[in-house]
Amino acid sequence: MNNIAVIPARGGSKRIPFKNIKDFNGAPLISYSIKAALDSGVFSKVIVSSDDKKIIEVATQYGACAPFVRDKSLADDFTGTYDVVVDAYKRLKQSGENIDNVCCIYATAPLLNGFHLKRAYQKFIEEKADTLTSICEFPFPIQRAFIEDPKGNIVYREPQFAMTRSQDLQPCYQDCGQFYFYTAQNLEGKVTNLKRIGYAMPRYRVIDIDTLDDFVYAQAISKALEELNLE
Repeated sequence: MNNIAVIPARGGSKRIPFKNIKDFNGAPLISYSIKAALDSGVFSKVIVSSDDKKIIEVATQYGACAPFVRDKSLADDFTGTYDVVVDAYKRLKQSGENIDNVCCIYATAPLLNGFHLKRAYQKFIEEKADTLTSICEFPFPIQRAFIEDPKGNIVYREPQFAMTRSQDLQPCYQDCGQFYFYTAQNLEGKVTNLKRIGYAMPRYRVIDIDTLDDFVYAQAISKALEELNLE
């Protein structure tokens, strides 16, 4: 199969300027996503989709390809990554690529590794899914979450579970914001009954880097994982 990895990496990060190529424990942040994709052995190409020439230059130094520069209309604060992936897929197809599956990998996923990408891909293929999302379990049962009532008192959001033991509640998951697999037919809008599955990541490999505090925390976790040699 011809599988392509697409790493969206626009240049307009505001909270952390040039976040995608900011030094992260001695290497640009985006290089970790590129390495994970290459190490997985799943992809024939790792493509970076960016509107920024500096990001493209850095990404190609670490093994990614940049066959095009993303249009500015797809690099604003409102364009979703799915649209960016579809754009990359269409560009590659128009150039003659015969693609079976595409994986969107975020440039801000330094804790991701090739081991989990490969296992996720195997699940995606074995279960004949149309799309697979990286997920992780919530650290606390969301069925027992509190909300504030109109008077400012905290009340259970789902009071029927107030006395239920945590181990008896159904596990709930969140989107990791790390990677997503799609079939080519899905990206072309040809799937009617979408089969969407998840791949559960260990929580120690999941962090959302939005602020400088997140960035520093992720650096510490990355160093600890390297020392512990955890999958």
